[in-house]
This record gives sequence, structure tokens and C-alpha cells, in this order.
Amino acid sequence: MRERDLWYKRAVIYALDVETFQDSNGNGIGDFQGLIGRLDYLATLGITCIWLLPFYPTPNRDNGYDVMDYYNVDPRLGTLGDFAAFIREAKERGMRVIVDLVVNHTSDQHPWFQDARRDKNSKYRNYYTWSTEKPEDPAYKPAFKGSENSIWSWDEAAQAYYLHRFYAHQPDLNFNNPEVRREIHHIMGFWLALGVSGFRIDAAHILVQSDSEDSTVDFYALIEDMREYVNLHSRDAILLAEASGPPEIVGRFFEGDDRMHMMFNFLLNQHVFLALAREKGSSISKGLKMMPPKSSNSQWLNFLRHHDELNIEDLEQDEQEIIFKAYAPKEDMKVYGRGIRRRLAPILGGNRKKIELAYSLLFSLPGTPMIQYGAEIGMGDDLNLPERNSVRTPMQWGNELNGGFSKAVDKELIRPIIDKGEYGYQNVNVVQQQHDGGSLLNWMERVIRLRRQSPEFGDGEYTILETKDSRLFAHSCELEYKTVVVHNLSGDTCQLYLAELCENNMHLDEIFGNAAYTLPKDGNVDLEPYGYRWFRLHKLPEVKKKEAKKKKQKE
Repeated sequence: MRERDLWYKRAVIYALDVETFQDSNGNGIGDFQGLIGRLDYLATLGITCIWLLPFYPTPNRDNGYDVMDYYNVDPRLGTLGDFAAFIREAKERGMRVIVDLVVNHTSDQHPWFQDARRDKNSKYRNYYTWSTEKPEDPAYKPAFKGSENSIWSWDEAAQAYYLHRFYAHQPDLNFNNPEVRREIHHIMGFWLALGVSGFRIDAAHILVQSDSEDSTVDFYALIEDMREYVNLHSRDAILLAEASGPPEIVGRFFEGDDRMHMMFNFLLNQHVFLALAREKGSSISKGLKMMPPKSSNSQWLNFLRHHDELNIEDLEQDEQEIIFKAYAPKEDMKVYGRGIRRRLAPILGGNRKKIELAYSLLFSLPGTPMIQYGAEIGMGDDLNLPERNSVRTPMQWGNELNGGFSKAVDKELIRPIIDKGEYGYQNVNVVQQQHDGGSLLNWMERVIRLRRQSPEFGDGEYTILETKDSRLFAHSCELEYKTVVVHNLSGDTCQLYLAELCENNMHLDEIFGNAAYTLPKDGNVDLEPYGYRWFRLHKLPEVKKKEAKKKKQKE
């Protein structure tokens, strides 16, 4: 087998939705030509990989996750030619692209489902799961609590119930059918041929479940089949799982080297927010210790927020209440009984110190960091929009009509732009922050640059360091260099002792911090409220020479 490129361990990933990023033709909807025009911005920010939300033809009742055609681009966003041009332009700037693979379900408008419901003898009938009677006690609850009451719905044309774990307009595909699995191969092969570097597997934890708790069938073999196909057809393409749940569940996606290359780190994400809410670094230590083992070729994807809700359902009930009380005190800030529908900046009250602290954690914790479009400028949310659309407002480029996103009139915009309050585009935009040397955008460019210069965070051995103060969190990552990072989760000034900073024959540099500090003496580290400090240790030249000489003598 060819040696694989582990680029994803050194990546900085940027998640965006084409329809809300940049409109090029004035119709109020972002498109691929608009995105191409903004690639230089992403390249100078330091992004190495773009994750595209679904861009396939769709009725758009679920932000594009209700797919009508897996082999094309939604005409609102452009053409396949525009997509190919985007891939080429991204690669010329050193950026890879991963795309959403939404195969747990299709839209009910997909030709497969329309044919299946009309004709019992159609080959597509078995692409879905049907029942002449509605199961009385379904094995699973709807994914969107409050929006759907059942995972089975009646179809008049088919005269049968069909299975859907998400919305009723999204019937589940039947993975017991080998033809469905072959279809997934065709879909992956199509987009790999167009140059993508991998797939985010939507709802992977649901994808592998059968529709009955009593069934002996699970679909991890489907994941292994997808991995084998990707490995055979690409040297560098990856599978990224969107999978949440307790360690014993999510750990199954990392068994050996036969399943996922990467996985969203929901467990750590929830404990980071618990730490921020409690102002206790010990919560992060707890989250890291819960993470299931992975192989040397696997990787965690760390994030703070993305286009979905902040899901905290895997925490204990009292821990969830702490987060809800701190970050979603009003009912309209919550969604599905398990999450928060706000962006990071409003969650943290616009407090710059806390925002920097959160991103310092993101970019230094072991794994690969991912940010949501607009996070680099501290965009806000619009709670007037339904469900998760609150965090999916158009990108804010400048202080001009519609924030520079589109020249369309308001009613034509794909989604209203935030135009009032402290997060309105007049106050939060790219152009303004590019002119301000102390802006969040310029700070983010700096931390991304340092993260890319520190491969030990993505591919090194990490160690949680003892602090004896629950307000603090300290850890180290070691590869060619050893980097020690310390965070103060509290609003108090703190000091701690770290023996790791006193190693003999090592040179100590401070490479990042929230303020001008004195270099630690005798291992004593000072931290301001919500402070962070990154230290790098490397062996002195004379020590390296002595070690090399000893090694040569032994040989």
C-alpha cells in the first residue's frame, strides 16, 4: 500500500457555507465564483484546508443537508465548472478542500425516493426502509427533539411508513442494501476525481446504527468499506466523522486503521465549555482523560463552534445546567433540549480576554484546530432566526451594503445579515479589523501562524501537567521541540510552579502570551486573569553535539 500523506495532522481547517460567504452576481446568495474571489483572504489568514458545507442541489429545507442530487452543484451556487475552478484556485494557494458526504438520508424530493414511493417494484424501493405498520416502540428518538415526534412517517403514495432519524422530509437510506453501498462508492469517486481531499461524514454515529436495538446488524463495516475505497483511490483523501456520544461509542470509529482518519472531538469540546463556565482548568483535564485511544494515523478535530448547535448532551445533568446558566440563560438561546444556538463571541459576552483564552486553548490542545467562518472577526448571531440558522448569517466583509456580502436588496438575501447592535456589520467586519493592528483578526492571524509552526500540537506526544490549582490547566506536547502551554481559566491573578521549565541543558523561549511577562525563573509562572503562555524548550547546540557524538560512538 502506498504511504499516506498525514497532512491533516498539520492542518488549520476553516468551515464555511458557500451560500453565506460571498455573492458574486447580486442575487443575494453566495456562490463559488464569490468564494474564489475570497481565497486570497483565507490564504493570508493561514488556512490550509476548507471544509464546505453541502452545496448539492436541494430544496434547502435543512441548510442543504436534504440532498436531491449527489453528482451536481446547486444551480444557485454555480456549476460543476465553477466547482472545478474553485478546487484549482484553492490548490494553487496551498489549500485542500473537504466536502460533506450526506448519505444517512436524502431529500424526499430525490428521484430515488420519488420513484420508490410510486412503484413497489422499483429498484429504489429497497434504497429506503419501509413498514406497513408503524412500529409502536421505535429503538431511537428523533435527532431533532421538539421538531419531530417520531422516526416513522406515513407516505400516501407508497401506502407505507418510512424511516427517518432526522426530519420527515429526509428519509433514511437502507445500508442493508449492497446497491446503496455501491452508490456511495460512485459518489466518493466522482468528487475525488474533481480533486477533493476528503469527506466529512455527516451524522456518522447515526449512520452506523441499525433501526432496531434487537438487530445484530450494525454498519461499521460500511465505514470500513468507505475507508478502503478512499485508500485505494487517493493517497491523501480522508474520512472525517461527525460522531458524538460517550467514549465507548465514539472510540469504535478509531478502531485500528480501518475506519476514520479524523473525528470531531465533541467530548473535549463540551469539557472546554464546562471549564470556561466554571473557570476551572480541571474540567479540560477530565475531558482529555476521557478521550478513547487512537492510532498514530488517526487524529482528533478540535473546535469551539461550528454551524450546528453547541451540543452538551454527553455531560452530566448538573454540568449541563452550569453551562446553560452561564451561556444560555434565556430559552430562545437553547435548541433541541441539548444545545446552545449562539456563536462564541456572544457566548463569552464579547469579552476579548475570554475569547483569546478560548482560542489559545483550541490552537494548542492536541489535535487539529477548526474555526467557523467569521470566527476570526468575532461575528455574532441572530436569535430571531429559527433553530440553528441563528449562527448561519452572511459573512461580514466591510462597512457597506449588506456588509459587502451581496449587492442584493434585503428581501433577496439568503438570510438576513446582522445589521444592528454591537455585532452588526458596521461594527464587526474584515476591512475594519485589517486596519486595526490590535484587532481580533490580526490576533487570529498570529495564533494560526504560530500553530502552523508548532507541529508538536498535531503530531506530538501530549502530557497533562500537574498544577495543584484547579483554576489552571497546563500541558505539554513534544515532537522535535517540547512546547509547554499554561492557561488561567479564572478572573484571578495566579502563579504556578512547573518543573518542566527547569530542565537542564535546555533553552527556554516564550513564543506566545496574552501580555508582556518576565521569563519564568526557577519554574515559577505568573498569569494574569484569563491569561495564557506558550513556552518552547529545545536542547542547546553543545548538548545536541554531545548527544550526536555519543550516538556515533555507539554505532
